[in-house]
Amino acid sequence: MNRYEIRLSGAGGQGLILAGIILAEGVILEGGYNVVQTQSYGPEARGGASKAEVVISPSIIYFPKVTNPDLLLTLTQKAYDKYVKDLKPNGILIADEEIDTEDLPSTIEVYRLPILRTAREELGKSLVANIISLGVICGCLDFISSEKLKEAVLARVPKGTEELNTKAFELGLRMQKEAKK
Repeated sequence: MNRYEIRLSGAGGQGLILAGIILAEGVILEGGYNVVQTQSYGPEARGGASKAEVVISPSIIYFPKVTNPDLLLTLTQKAYDKYVKDLKPNGILIADEEIDTEDLPSTIEVYRLPILRTAREELGKSLVANIISLGVICGCLDFISSEKLKEAVLARVPKGTEELNTKAFELGLRMQKEAKK
């Protein structure tokens, strides 16, 4: 791997900025890579556009922005419509099950998963959709272990929510493994 670009996109309030920070910290804990994390969100605190980007490289990162993601997470249709065109032709798309992903090139590895529904219905907290997403992402990457990313998750989540977030992360890992079969 020379340079790996990840974009997490959706709406404000979905915890994607935190997810980007956790992902970057997990890669750092794994060791052997330089990592840059950037973020942007609309003026609305909740519901506006939101994205976090992570660039990973074994060498110096001269440009910190994602231009053509190798992996794109989209939790809203609006984010999908805006960013899917940037995804590399052989990239990975992780999209919530509600997103219409028609007409993608066959070279893109697509995971349409019930991320938001699982957070809401199985865990009773929409707020952990970002941690479920990190579990799915971890299952797609071979340069970060689930142990290191889970360690980063537990270092960042609010005290008293460790068990819930561990369960969310592990659900995401399982979701991705089942989808890959």
